Amino acid sequence: MSYRPIISNVEEASNNEKDGLYEFIFYLADGTECRTFYDRYPAWKMTNITRLQKTPCPVCRKDFICRCMEGFRGTLQQQIDENQWLEKAIAK
Repeated sequence: MSYRPIISNVEEASNNEKDGLYEFIFYLADGTECRTFYDRYPAWKMTNITRLQKTPCPVCRKDFICRCMEGFRGTLQQQIDENQWLEKAIAK
């Protein structure tokens, strides 16, 4: 069975509103946490995503740095757009 990440919460970690740069923490349903970076101008665009080293990777099971979450950018972005997670995180 293939892995399918599901976002359960998004939290704003930091921002630079002047330049439109934001950092968010994605909490996934399986307990995985990811750090993502976004550029707001001209439209929201994910520039980078990495898994935080709190649990092993759900894809490759490595306990160290891997790039597996890069492959799920489209799935995560679709969930962000459908549920308006970024707007909710900024509003808090």
